[in-house]
Amino acid sequence: MAKGKVYPQEQESTTSSLESHVQCLSSKRERYTIWMKSLVLHSNGCTFYDSKGNIVYRVDNYNKKGKREVNLMDLQGNVVCTIKKRLLAFGCWEGHKYHSSNYDSRSQEEQPWFQVKRCLTGKTACDIKVGSQNLCIERMSIGKSFGFRIVNKNGEMIAEAKQKESSSGILLSNDVLTLDLEGGTDHSLIMALITVYGLICDLM
Repeated sequence: MAKGKVYPQEQESTTSSLESHVQCLSSKRERYTIWMKSLVLHSNGCTFYDSKGNIVYRVDNYNKKGKREVNLMDLQGNVVCTIKKRLLAFGCWEGHKYHSSNYDSRSQEEQPWFQVKRCLTGKTACDIKVGSQNLCIERMSIGKSFGFRIVNKNGEMIAEAKQKESSSGILLSNDVLTLDLEGGTDHSLIMALITVYGLICDLM
């Protein structure tokens, strides 16, 4: 599927990498589009677009059999988070956030930014720990379409993804999702958690 089918209208120029990185935390509710495809030919992954159709994050997994480690990147290819599957624990992933005062040199935190554990039964698909905060990913049943939401321990929604509809109300293919984020949410964290869920669901 070409980008034009995800965003058929003429789009504005792409936001710079640094600007999109700084704006990863917003006080207002925002909407993204997720395309569960890589922009790189013969690669697996996903691409995240903002409400204007600009690419803000992407994942390019060149070897589907090598899903033990993938990188969430910004448009320019700067690593935002490295996601690793724990080899000695079933269904567990860790996210390590990259931090730097500039993009020329990066260091990786030794302690994981977040941990995700897969749940095999029930409505909850994954349990998530981000520091002292506990979240989870819940499966959503919306007819035959694919959907999920991320909620906190009180059941309050942080993010919700469901199959995207065109402006005329027609559902797009099931690999194109609309993502709504509540205000005060770290966008890069949510994109990283969605990447983990995509790996769990074997979508990339």
